[in-house]
Order: sequence, then C-alpha cells, then structure tokens
Amino acid sequence: MSSKQTTLPSRSQALRKRAGRLPRLPWVVAGILVAGLLGWLLYRTPGAPTPRTEPEVAQAHPAGPPWRHGPADARFTLTLYADLECPFCKAYYPTLVAWIDAHPEASLRWHHLPLAMHDPEASRLARVAECAGEAQGHEAFFGAIAWLYQNTRGDGQGLPTDQAWPGLTTAIQACLDSDRSAAIVRAQADEALRSGINATPTVRLEDSLTGGSLLLHGPIDGDALLSALDLVASDASRAPGPTHAADAALSGDTRTPAMTTIR
Repeated sequence: MSSKQTTLPSRSQALRKRAGRLPRLPWVVAGILVAGLLGWLLYRTPGAPTPRTEPEVAQAHPAGPPWRHGPADARFTLTLYADLECPFCKAYYPTLVAWIDAHPEASLRWHHLPLAMHDPEASRLARVAECAGEAQGHEAFFGAIAWLYQNTRGDGQGLPTDQAWPGLTTAIQACLDSDRSAAIVRAQADEALRSGINATPTVRLEDSLTGGSLLLHGPIDGDALLSALDLVASDASRAPGPTHAADAALSGDTRTPAMTTIR
C-alpha cells in the first residue's frame, strides 16, 4: 500500500512538468514566424537594395534615324556614307560590318548618300531601308541594307524586275506611300554634300572621348581602321597634319586610304 502512495505522486509530478513545457512550443513557432515576416518586410521595403539575379541589360540605341549597329556605348563611331547602288559599297559593306562585330569599342552609323549617277534606284532602295527602320528599328534597317546589297544589280539598275524585298509589311508600305522616308534620304544626302563628301563609300571616324575625327575615303581595310582608331585616340598635339584625297592619289599607292583630319 505504501509503495502505491509513493508511485502516484511521482507520476503526477511528471505530468505537471510535461504540461508546463508543452505551452512553450507554440510561442517558439510564433517567434520564428514573426522573425520571418519582419525579414520579408525589410526585404520588400522601398529603397532597400535588391539582389541582382540577372545580368545587366546592354544599353540600347535611341530610335533612329540615324541608324546604328554595334554597342550603344562604344567609344568610336564609324559613319558610313553609302549608296545602295554603288558596287564598291556593295563589296565593302559586309567587310565593314564584320569588322564592327569583331571590335566592341566601335559602332557603325549609316548615312544615306545616293549618287546622281545611280538615281532614281539608289534613292528608291534607300527609302525601303529607311521605312524598314521606321517600322521595326535598327536591326531591321541593317537587315534590309544587307538584303538589298545582296540582291541589287548595282550601278543604278536596281533589283531584278521579278524580285521584291520580302520584308514588306502594312506599316512599311504606309511609310513608302508617304514622303517621310524620301525627305530623310534627301536631307542626309544634302548634308553630306555640304560637308564636301560626294563619293561613296566614305567613312567618318569619331572618338567620343578625345573629340578627334577622321574622314576616310574609299574602302578601308581592317588594319587601316585600327591605325585610324589609334590616330584619333592620340593627343591632338601629336596628330599629323591633314592628308587629303589628292595627296593619296598623287602618291600612286592605291592601298593607302585618303585621310582628312577634322577638328
């Protein structure tokens, strides 16, 4: 009998201790939930730094014209004055684009210069490219340029009579039916002529850092372009005097492009 009296109190004490511990568990869980909520609110607070989970998006070109190919933040800009019926431009264009793609420090800017000897087809094709850019942006513009050079017969003959540009859309046709593209092509051609540029292809190289500029006449190979980059990037006090087209012609070296230093 005495052994039962001794056992019962010990069991009751154990139950009381267990009962005293059980209510603490919900408080622990609640504390964890509150801490998690506070952390989430802190993460979502405006102005708090947000972890970057994706690579930074490359800077985009502003809407054209002018139309550009290559990095928008490139230090050097090569402006190509070109005629879509010019056979020399047709041969040079893919080479220049490949060079731009291989040199991220440079970008390409297009400038229409249809020559009188190649009109009206040169201006007509320029309008097609201009309307492609207006409707669909920079990439579409240069896509149209590439296709037109690949398919035109050149020297003012235009596209074959049974061939039409495949990228035509309702928006592009509406642009062609208006005078917008023709006005842009005329304005760019007039600007080039006022600057003394009357032959294609011609490349104007500009350095956004030093402000240096060079005018390169004729198809310029990759090594000459790299030399031109070094020249405009150098200190103005060390730059040589201007070299004009006539000087290059008199030298008899057809491999040397004519360069005009512009300040």
